[in-house]
Amino acid sequence: MEKVDIFDTTLRDGEQSPGASMDVEQKYEIALQLERLGADIIEAGFPVSSPAQFNACKLISERVRGLKVAALARSNMKDLDAAIEATRDAAHPRIHTFIGSSPIHMEYKLKKTESEVLEMARAAVRHARSKVAEVEFSPEDATRSDLEFLYRLIETVIDEGATIINIPDTVGYSVPDEIHRMITSIRNNVPNIDKAILSIHCHNDLGLAVANTLAGIQAGCRQAEVTINGIGERAGNASLEELVMALNVRKELLGFQTRVNTTHIYNTCRMLSSMIGFPIARNKAVVGENAFSHEAGIHQHGVLANRSTYEIMTPESVGRDASKIVLGRHSGMHGFRGRLVELGITLEENELKRAYDRFAQIADRKREVFDEDLFAIVSDELGHQTSGYSLDYFSITSGNIHVPTAGVRLRLDGGEPMEEAATGDGPVDAVFKAIDRVINVPARLIEYNVHAVTPGKQAMGEVSVSLEIEGIRATGHGSSTDIIEASARAYVNAHNRYSAIRNIKEQRELDSL
Repeated sequence: MEKVDIFDTTLRDGEQSPGASMDVEQKYEIALQLERLGADIIEAGFPVSSPAQFNACKLISERVRGLKVAALARSNMKDLDAAIEATRDAAHPRIHTFIGSSPIHMEYKLKKTESEVLEMARAAVRHARSKVAEVEFSPEDATRSDLEFLYRLIETVIDEGATIINIPDTVGYSVPDEIHRMITSIRNNVPNIDKAILSIHCHNDLGLAVANTLAGIQAGCRQAEVTINGIGERAGNASLEELVMALNVRKELLGFQTRVNTTHIYNTCRMLSSMIGFPIARNKAVVGENAFSHEAGIHQHGVLANRSTYEIMTPESVGRDASKIVLGRHSGMHGFRGRLVELGITLEENELKRAYDRFAQIADRKREVFDEDLFAIVSDELGHQTSGYSLDYFSITSGNIHVPTAGVRLRLDGGEPMEEAATGDGPVDAVFKAIDRVINVPARLIEYNVHAVTPGKQAMGEVSVSLEIEGIRATGHGSSTDIIEASARAYVNAHNRYSAIRNIKEQRELDSL
């Protein structure tokens, strides 16, 4: 199989997403993760644009040795010299220079003629090539450029020493057939194209970035420019994880491979999402929460019989846990029974029917029925009663000059009130620690999520927490217009669900004796 180089521009084009800026250390962390992932080239930044960009490129060049490090520069000496200096200590430096080549860019942005643009590109590549062995050139807005001018421009920069020619669909305007025809025409009409590697860089304004990138590869590009989670200007860039898995899953059809270790994909995507605060959409391909989840009864039946019925790749292949059977209003008896078996719960037919009927009632009211709900359902239907704590009140003292302190009062099954106080790293942490003191069961917080469920300033906030208690994972949910109250209710709810899980398991063990 032919190899396609993965050029990751998360730290440059991706960081240009509004709100996605990273500091120097964060960019370095992502660069290290991309090295572990197996990217071939990382574009570390645009050094001339700010001291932070320069310093990040320099730090990455000095310390990340297992791949090529590129820096971006416009076709002028100031930009080029900054990029050359920033990557001077890289094990494999690359200068990536560009200039607008479409009529609209030349007239309105550059205010240059074709001849002037040609000479600027020639001088830029010549200067960069005199300093480094590898120079990449991009005619910006290539897909809206005049083809005859594009041929001349590409031929000129290759003559000056450019070794990679990148074709950007800068505004995400093209469709796959156009990309394929353009790359083919460049290969057929640029006399010295055999002296350079063709690259493709697509934006996602029409949702076609990955499809267009695949079209470019099929037409002859052997480098693909991508970003983690598809972040980037406007609607983003071609998504690294989607492109790599498309090449991996359809390798018999496409015939290409990369050196990406796909088992690092999920952690890489989650790492970036957490770092910049961009949530991954639940229905995001490959790494979204729902990518390997099944709720429809027909789908659940198929997956339980053979995963390949509804899964074209395994979750393990991208570094995720096993497929998830999501129980909800569309689930049937097969999915319900299968999940109970996975949880170690085996019911007689009459018990199963009663439990399923109760499940169906709950599923009509909830988007998703969790494992803890199943334990509670089984417990209720089989007559096992569980204890539960309720939150009477909480109080918080916090501020930028005060140690956050929380006081809480809980009741167990409506009994006598129990009060405790604790300090923490913040008001939520303080509340959680105070609750732990009341309940006196050591718990480890695994996950904490918060989102608004209604719009406006008086939005209802919903909090979900996952706790690990004595080897059992329990999830709790709470909602309130006060996010700290919602957090407290979710934490208490998780403890109650732990008790339900523990009690039903203990009863099952006694029944089996």
